Order: sequence, then structure tokens, then C-alpha cells
Amino acid sequence: MVNVTYDQSGSLVWVDPATNQTWVYNLGDIAWVLASTALVWLMIPGVGFFYSGLLRRKNALSMIWLSMMIIAVVSFQWFFWGYSLAFSETGSAYIGNLKYFGLKGVLEQPSIGSTRIPAIAFCVFQLMFAAITPMLALGAIAERARLGPTILFTFVWSTIVYDPIACWTWNSNGWSFVLGGLDFAGGTPVHISSGTAALAISIYLGKRRGYGTERLAYKPHNTTYVVLGTVFLWFGWFGFNGGSALSANLRAVQACIVTNLAASVGGLTWMFWDWRLERKWSAVGFCSGAISGLVAITPASGFVGSPAAVLFGFLAGTLCNFATQLKFLLKYDDCLDIFASHAIGGIIGNLLTGLFAQASVAGFDDITVIPGGWIDHHYIQLAYQLADSAAGFGYSFVMTTIILWLMHYIPGCRLRCDEETEILGVDDAEMGEFAYDYVGIDLGVGHDFHDDTHTDGQVQMTTGGREPHHVHTQMVVPKDSGSDVDEKQQ
Repeated sequence: MVNVTYDQSGSLVWVDPATNQTWVYNLGDIAWVLASTALVWLMIPGVGFFYSGLLRRKNALSMIWLSMMIIAVVSFQWFFWGYSLAFSETGSAYIGNLKYFGLKGVLEQPSIGSTRIPAIAFCVFQLMFAAITPMLALGAIAERARLGPTILFTFVWSTIVYDPIACWTWNSNGWSFVLGGLDFAGGTPVHISSGTAALAISIYLGKRRGYGTERLAYKPHNTTYVVLGTVFLWFGWFGFNGGSALSANLRAVQACIVTNLAASVGGLTWMFWDWRLERKWSAVGFCSGAISGLVAITPASGFVGSPAAVLFGFLAGTLCNFATQLKFLLKYDDCLDIFASHAIGGIIGNLLTGLFAQASVAGFDDITVIPGGWIDHHYIQLAYQLADSAAGFGYSFVMTTIILWLMHYIPGCRLRCDEETEILGVDDAEMGEFAYDYVGIDLGVGHDFHDDTHTDGQVQMTTGGREPHHVHTQMVVPKDSGSDVDEKQQ
């Protein structure tokens, strides 16, 4: 039986039998952490919908499948040894740090993140961060990878890449934590690691068929999915950043305020930059900018005031927008711009944290004490942030590349699909299912279907868009139908 009781205020009380020390857990804090856990869980399929909407429709379902698969794989990995590798208190050494293997002993003792909540609550909250990170990275496999090997890759990558970075960033024994690096909710463990891994995956997989031609000059096949995914992400980010306070306190409220503000400014900034080129108000541009603002504010959300959040959103919306051109300059095929949005956005957020972190804001929880950043005349903080960012960037890129090439030479584990799968579409070739029934209908009514290019009559689709240009014959509406107007469908 678990040795917990309640005191007169209703708080949960646990007495450590080894030391006879009493620990008091606030039920409101536990409730906020559990609610935040649910919010962050919703972000993972949100990424799937966001990525799905940006792709061609023949690959749309694979991204949604991937989001659900990763939740399941990482949940097992976290139970098996992930949590123990990242958050054991036995020291900073990573290898062999299996104190909590199989979540043994993870229950009523105080968590390493906060003594106001039990370890089991902290564990399930951190699981959501561990799950969303490989999902962000694996968007880079879009349209040109086999799905089966991603299951193995997710387990291995989480163990070798995510868990060590989470350990050095958030574990009180980790080198970056001890050095003085500030990362409130995942600038390096989540965004720099995933964005850099996406770059490594893109380079390893190579360019998609038709790269550099009109065939890949398509528009997102389902902008509604892009907006829906953004809604899930923005909504869940209140738990992502606000929940990282691990308490229902003023610091959590402040984190929510700056999160929303940075996303708003980032979305507007990116949209305005796109408007100057196209003279169109782009929903995709707004959503991309909102996510870049959310990425940038993540490491700083528990350390900066509201005015700084405006600058975070503006710089992220600007620099991440221009960073999307890196793939053309450096000749890699990152079709979802994951590196530009997450790695560059995470670096921007980390470095700005070094400039604008305030001791007074961190102290909103009446517990945290930091020297602050440049705004508090603590100038070495920027060097700490730079060291953490560079370490996360280099470690993730190198280890991801090694994992990919080791799998490349293991029979059945190679990620790159063959050309036939790429032409047919990953959904059909790998899953035998479609995101939309009408894909199958198109194939069944005599349309000539080749690599997402449709022909109807003599009109070819040449714009590279996902939707075909159909030409329909004139349809005459009978007089007795209530209308005397002939209609044409174009």
C-alpha cells in the first residue's frame, strides 16, 4: 500500500521511510501538470496534421500515422529506460544510469523537477516532450521513406539522442544545468535536436523525384489541415510552456502570456514578409510564423517579460522565414522546412534567452534563483546559451547521421524507399490506405494518374499543384428543375 495521507489543508503528504522526512504535494500543482500533459499530447497529432496538410495528398495519411505510432513507441521507450536515462539522480553519467528501469520506484517520492509534485506526475509530463521531439524530426522523411524502419529509428534515436540532451539540460546533475544554461521548456532538447536531426535525415535520404522541377512546385494539398494542426499546437503550447513551471503559479501564467504573444507576433511577421512577395494573405505563412514564434519563446518562457516576447516573435518570424531559403543555397531537400523552423528557431530562442532572461521573472514562483541575462548585467549567460546550443546541434546531427547509416546496412532497416513507392505515394505503397476516398475514385473513373499529375481530356496539370485542372462538359439544367440557367463546371 502506498504510504500517502492528506493533511488538514487537503495536500498530499508522503513520509520517506528511509529518512523520516515529510514531503507535501500540492493537489492544484498536480492537477495543472496533468492537464498540461494532456495539452502536450494533443500537440503530437497536431504536428501530424500540420505536416500532412503541407504535402501532396498521396502522402497525407503517412504523417498522421507517424504521429500516432511515435506516441506509442516513445511511451514504451520512456517506460522501458528513457525516463531513467534522462532523470535518474545518480549522477551526470548517462550510460548505465538505469535506476528507474521499467519505472521501478517512480511513484510517490518527490520529483527531480519539483518537490511540490510526485515523481510519477513529472514522469508522465516529460514523456510528452520525449514523444513530440522525434515527431518533429521525422517529418523530414516525408514522401520518400519506408514507414516500417521509422519504428526502430524512433526507439534508437530517443535513446541515443533525445535522452542524453534532456539529461544535460534539465537533470540537476547535467553539465549544462550545472554550468548555468537556461532552457525552460525545450529549446535544445526539443527544437534544436529535432530540427538538426531533420537536416541529417534530409541529407541522408537525398532529394525527392522531380527535385528542381515544376513537379515539386506544388502548394499544400490541404490548408485546412495546416490550420488545424497549428490550432492543436498553439493550444497545446500553453501546457508545453506553462506546464513547465510544474506548478499553478504566477510563473506559469507569465509563461502562457509570453507564449501567446510571441506566437501572435511571429505569425503576423511571417505573413507580412510573404505578402511583400506575393501580395496575398497566406494562411500557411501565418501558421508557419506562429509556430516559429512558439519555438523561439520556448526556452525563454519562464525567464522573460512580456515586452521581450514581442522581439522573440518578430525575430523568429523574420529569421526563420529567410532560413527557408537555406535548402536552396545548400542543396538539401527539407520539404517541410523543419530545420528552418525548429533548429534555427530554437537557436534564436536560446541566444535571446541569454540576453533577456530576468531574475525577477524567474522568481515569480518564489523558488527559482538565477543571475539573469544581459538585461541583468550577467554577460556570461550568452556564452552558456551558445555552448548549449552548439552542443545540441552538433550532437544531434552527428548521432542522427550515424544511426541512419548503421540502419542503412542492416537488412530491412533502410529508410529510403524505392522510386516506385515514391511515384505511387507512400500511403498506397506502404499502408494500402488513403487520406481521402476520392484518390481511389480518381483512379477508378478513367483518369490517367502519374505521380500526382492528372490528365483530363487534353488539359495537362503543369503548375505543380496537388489539385488537377479538370475540364467538364457543359451541363444543361432542365427547365423543370427550378432554374432556367445553363451551368458549366470548370
